[in-house]
Amino acid sequence: MKSSLPAQSISRQQWLPDLVFGFENLVDHKLRSLLTMLGMIFGVAAVVAMLSIGAGAQQKVMAFIEQLGVKNLIVEAKEVNNWRDLRNIRKTSPGLTLSDYQVIRKSITEIRDGTPRKRFAPSKLLPKPQQDMPVVYGVEPSYLSISALHVTEGRFFTASENAASAPVCVLGLAAKEGIFGAAPAVGEYVKLNEQWFHVIGVIGPQLESHADVSGVRAEDTNNLVYAPLNSVLYRLEDVQSGMKDEVDGLYLQLSSADDSASTAKVVRGILNSSHHNAGDFNVIVPAELLAQQKRTEKLFNTVMVAIASISLLVGGIGIMNIMLAAILERTREIGVRRAVGARRGDIIRQFVIEAVLISFAGGLIGVILGFAMSQLIAWLAGWSTVVTFGSIILAFCVSISVGLIFGIYPAVKAARLDPVEAIRYE
Repeated sequence: MKSSLPAQSISRQQWLPDLVFGFENLVDHKLRSLLTMLGMIFGVAAVVAMLSIGAGAQQKVMAFIEQLGVKNLIVEAKEVNNWRDLRNIRKTSPGLTLSDYQVIRKSITEIRDGTPRKRFAPSKLLPKPQQDMPVVYGVEPSYLSISALHVTEGRFFTASENAASAPVCVLGLAAKEGIFGAAPAVGEYVKLNEQWFHVIGVIGPQLESHADVSGVRAEDTNNLVYAPLNSVLYRLEDVQSGMKDEVDGLYLQLSSADDSASTAKVVRGILNSSHHNAGDFNVIVPAELLAQQKRTEKLFNTVMVAIASISLLVGGIGIMNIMLAAILERTREIGVRRAVGARRGDIIRQFVIEAVLISFAGGLIGVILGFAMSQLIAWLAGWSTVVTFGSIILAFCVSISVGLIFGIYPAVKAARLDPVEAIRYE
């Protein structure tokens, strides 16, 4: 321990004066130092801002996928807008039916709960909504737990109400605000086409779906009206000559997310058999979508960092250029220091410290600018941006590393100057 103290003292005596001297030298040449830092500033700011945009977008997508439920499987009927194509499909496939749901529930023991879904778009609604017309979801009461809905007012409908095809409904938050505004909705009535429904509850806010989530319908999940499945089938649904699917969605909740991939294969097999391989449905596995989205996020971050690192590379070249110019300006100073006993290591340390100080200051300003840019982008474009601690550390460490790497060559070149020639240099 006694021998280590003098070593630490010597180390501090060597580094602290060079650190102070390097800082004073940068302050004495403010404009040149600032211009040298610009490459680092913009490079770090670009890394932080671009990663914040990517992190914000990925976070919303992954949060929506998690909202779908990693233990769930979702079967969606494919929409066919062309009447001729739909007629050809119906020659081989009856579409999604309640019978499909019952066969799947009986055949797969891993399914803990489930519900069919019938989507219905009303042509008129009273009171008239101030915004877009909401879509009606006909589901069973188990949909509440399967989709992790949160009832903020009133209650959800019961199994007995579904069995009796009761004319009751629960409003999504946007549907409630569009129809009733700030007034209470529970206890009121809404008229869907020609049927009056009693409002018994309101659902809390949900994340909206995204078109870039594979297989998931892009839809405002807050602008929905939930009603018992039987009520929608028997009170609202117009079958239109039997061409439509009896139900257009199935929600299946598994006992474990580990079974999702294997169970999805079995579900596809059952439906392909009953639909005669018509390909008129999609099986969505949120657990697989979540894993895929995480891989995409890693790839996106790597590409963004690689692109933004070009600016850091340019900044590093600027640091090297300025340090080489500084050597020419301070050749006599270097010669004098060598003549009075400074070693090559002392000269290298001096110039490396100055290069790192430039990159450190540039990185610090760049982080602040990057954070400001991400907030500005979020405000102007309405995007969700998230500045993560990891992106700040990454950008900051890369900037210091670039300064260190590009500062070594000028420092070594300065240390190799002949003291006698350096003193006589004009």
